[in-house]
Amino acid sequence: MMKVLRQILGSALTLFLASPIFAADAVPAPLLPKQFGGWQIAGTVQTSKDAAQADPVNSALLKEYGFTDFATATYTRDDGRNVRLKAARFDDTSGAYGSFTFYKMPQMLTEKIGDQGAALNERVLFYRGNILVDADFGKLTAMSAAELRELASLLPLPAGNTRNLPGLPAYLPTQSYVKNSAKYVVGSIGLQKINAPLPAQLVDFTAGAEVVLGNYNSSGGLAALMLISYPTPQIAAESLRRIDAATQLGTAPKPDGAVALDAGHIFTKRTGPIVVVASGPLSSSEATALLASVNYDADVTWNENTSFNKKDNLANLLVNIILLCGILMGLALVAGIAFGGIRIMVQRIMPQRVFDRPEGMEFISLHLSDNGAQGQDSKVSSSIKAS
Repeated sequence: MMKVLRQILGSALTLFLASPIFAADAVPAPLLPKQFGGWQIAGTVQTSKDAAQADPVNSALLKEYGFTDFATATYTRDDGRNVRLKAARFDDTSGAYGSFTFYKMPQMLTEKIGDQGAALNERVLFYRGNILVDADFGKLTAMSAAELRELASLLPLPAGNTRNLPGLPAYLPTQSYVKNSAKYVVGSIGLQKINAPLPAQLVDFTAGAEVVLGNYNSSGGLAALMLISYPTPQIAAESLRRIDAATQLGTAPKPDGAVALDAGHIFTKRTGPIVVVASGPLSSSEATALLASVNYDADVTWNENTSFNKKDNLANLLVNIILLCGILMGLALVAGIAFGGIRIMVQRIMPQRVFDRPEGMEFISLHLSDNGAQGQDSKVSSSIKAS
């Protein structure tokens, strides 16, 4: 008996461990497939969870973006061509997008591969979901982009909200924007590497800030527009007061700590939870126009209808109630006439068979009034005789 119980418990435990609850914590899917678009993998895939294996120089930045693992492999075709692929996975799509903006160079051409792609000569960079792929072709052909699109479709996707892109880059204005200059960062290391106009201590990433920076052409030269997003408008307002106090006094150090910020070339404003900072050789009118082009638009969903239609109008409701009463009265009248007509018709066809039958008309009568009258008459007669 105990042996049977142990077997049952063992089977139940095996099924429990194989359930989807534990499957979510299992080893993640491989980053790179064995083949795609006519390319076959040559040798083995080299994998690592060390960011230094992916990029020894920028390993700390990759960790800041949420780096989890890395894979690299070489693929070949029958015609002898080869391509070297490097794939890095992050905690969410924001990390892959941020690293994509960091590695993307201004001279790259935009390609429709994955979620976003860029190419320069034999190098193609793209990301899909939370995976960033860097492809180095020995020789590009007209079909290389289509082959990489097939590769992108084979990459494993993250689950849930980690698939969503950050919404902050969408607030960068398009007018006078320098192509491929947008950089998205989530920490102090990335902020320092993109030469932002404000240091990390003024941005305060511990409050949940995220930053996107883009370059813009102006009459005086190249200017920078920096958007800092915070979880709430209150935190953004406090950050703006801190930035204004530092820039007006000219005491805020640059990211390298060398020289104080030039208050005459820093322009700020707040829109919702976003702090907007424009810097560079901008005139007052150019800075005002650039700041005015950034406006936070809250996405509000109404759960109740705020307008009145015919169904919500009280007068129409009363009219419908009156009409309903009239309909019910009409139905009652029609039913009464129908019932009476059927009774008369049956009475004429089968008299005293269905309605008004004699046995149905008989009832018990006590004749109380008649007995009382007879008793009174007999008493009167008796009294007369006695007299």
